[in-house]
Amino acid sequence: MLSDEITYLDEVLTMSARMNAATGKFIWEERYRQFEPKLDLAIKQSIKLAPKVYENEDAKKVDAANQRLVEMEYQSFELVKKNQKDIAQILLSNREYESQKQTYADGVAKRKRNISLQLQQKVDDSYKKMFWAILESIISLAMLIPAWLLVLHLLQQYLKAKKIAQAALEETNYRLEMQVAERTAKLKHKNNQLQQTLQELQQAQVQLIQTEKMSSLGQLVAGVAHEINNPVNFIYGNLMHVREYSQDLLSLINLYQQQKFNYSPQLSSLIDEIDLEFIIDDLPKVLSSMAVGTDRIREIVLTLRNFSRLDEAEMKPVDIHEGIDSTLLILQYRLKGKHKQQEIAIIKDYGDLPLIECYAGGLNQVFMNILSNAIDALYEWEEESLNLKGETKKHLSSIMIHTQVKNEECVIISIKDNGPGIPDKVKTKLFDPFFTTKPIGKGTGLGLSISYQIIVDKHKGTIKCISAPGKGTEFLIEIPIKQTR
Repeated sequence: MLSDEITYLDEVLTMSARMNAATGKFIWEERYRQFEPKLDLAIKQSIKLAPKVYENEDAKKVDAANQRLVEMEYQSFELVKKNQKDIAQILLSNREYESQKQTYADGVAKRKRNISLQLQQKVDDSYKKMFWAILESIISLAMLIPAWLLVLHLLQQYLKAKKIAQAALEETNYRLEMQVAERTAKLKHKNNQLQQTLQELQQAQVQLIQTEKMSSLGQLVAGVAHEINNPVNFIYGNLMHVREYSQDLLSLINLYQQQKFNYSPQLSSLIDEIDLEFIIDDLPKVLSSMAVGTDRIREIVLTLRNFSRLDEAEMKPVDIHEGIDSTLLILQYRLKGKHKQQEIAIIKDYGDLPLIECYAGGLNQVFMNILSNAIDALYEWEEESLNLKGETKKHLSSIMIHTQVKNEECVIISIKDNGPGIPDKVKTKLFDPFFTTKPIGKGTGLGLSISYQIIVDKHKGTIKCISAPGKGTEFLIEIPIKQTR
């Protein structure tokens, strides 16, 4: 019960104060400070449960005794801090302290009895209310029985009238069905036209949703990168100071050791315990490792921010290679392989490209779609080989990315894998909306269709697929260096 908890917590405080006075150890005062708020909370809960018990004169005496006990215990803490433990012990064992403790204990016990009486009274009142509620329900049920009999009689009359109306309704329905059949024939042609229009609208809707998902992903990535960047910069900026401070401290320790002082047994024991020589040797390595890790995080954050480009509303000159590298970083976890799958090698053959005027986020989406499809194809081919032959392919799976300036007006981006290739009958449908060779649930059939729109419609460029079974697949993209207004 709550009263027992109050008694327990009060005894914990008393014991902590007396142990503090007896031992002089600060841990007992900390324990006292730790349990003091719990006692206050328990008292507040008890007041909320039975407020009237705390409004009489006895309650005021108990509260006064409690305040005096707390005051004496606080005083004992101050005496201990002044190295006056004996006086603190006398203070916590004198007649006044014991008298106040007894007053407080008697008051708590009496308060517990009063609370129990009040709770019992509430329970009795609840039983009375429940009894009257049950009685009212029984009376209401007795009054409802005649009403239900009347409703049953009316229902029988209704069913009889409904049966008569049903026959007339069936005849009317027959005539209506004949009319509907005639009108259906007339509307069939119009429905076919509407169906075609609806399909086109659904295609546009799905493409819009896909585009919105990529936009949301960009916002999420940008937000995460921003939140990570601030604390990382703080850590990075302070690592140099930590390295300098630690070097100064190590130099001071080294100079102190060279003086050949006679160390105290405690100091010698501590030096052996912490393995000072190992710390001197390992601390610079730890700081260097932290610096390398921080640099790596900053590099990843910068790459994520480049990938998330939220300035799609207008074209801007951008570095195409940054977009490709950002996309590769996002897909890095898939390139490493898992289980029995081999790692996919990325071969970069970047040319000296100028800044390209484009929608950066849109191009990143194109790179993401093409690279994801290439990774899927390579892993599926490897899995088929494993299932058929019981062994993995001998050659290394790879994706080559090549860029070059075609002429003064446009650049070429080539993404080529050494996978299974694509048959001609599939290749002709690659850029059709909703066309996919993947199982249900693993592809929407919109990735390459949206990529085609981004390259051709938005950037006035071209995209084509060069592939044959067993010879890999290459997507060749050409986009203008500057867009014509």
